[in-house]
Amino acid sequence: MKNSYTDSKRPQGRNQFGDSGGRYSDVPPLVVQTDLEQIILFGNAEKMVASAMKVGKAGVDKPKEKRLSTSQIRAIFGEVRMLEGQMSIPDQKEKAFHRLYLLKPKLAYRARKEKSEGVDDLVKVLDPAIDLVFKEEAKREERFAHFIEFFEAILAYHKAFGGN
Repeated sequence: MKNSYTDSKRPQGRNQFGDSGGRYSDVPPLVVQTDLEQIILFGNAEKMVASAMKVGKAGVDKPKEKRLSTSQIRAIFGEVRMLEGQMSIPDQKEKAFHRLYLLKPKLAYRARKEKSEGVDDLVKVLDPAIDLVFKEEAKREERFAHFIEFFEAILAYHKAFGGN
């Protein structure tokens, strides 16, 4: 049975914005797909911590105007927390998953609007992570929990490395 959230896959060679180039197309990803799969699909804590550290540090290891600010990461995290609360209400779960999938275009918009390498880096990790949450309908809740743990760890490391 097809999942309506994942029926529209990105064409090969395209980034989350739908283009094949982009500002950072020559830069290797902060989190390789196999590690991201281990984190979201299986909750691999070791990979989660190592990857979150890398993403959190990358958000602050840039010139000031290109960094990921605490307000930028908290705005996105706040939306995810609202969805987490909505999912705890049994008759709201499907609506929450719907809104989670709709977070993808919001992330793309934010990355373009902010024009910050730090925001771009975060979006390049979160966008495919959301796809993995929806990979198998029966395991969405468990995978969403892993997604939240990963995002919390990114936020913690961002702050630990001096994000402000």
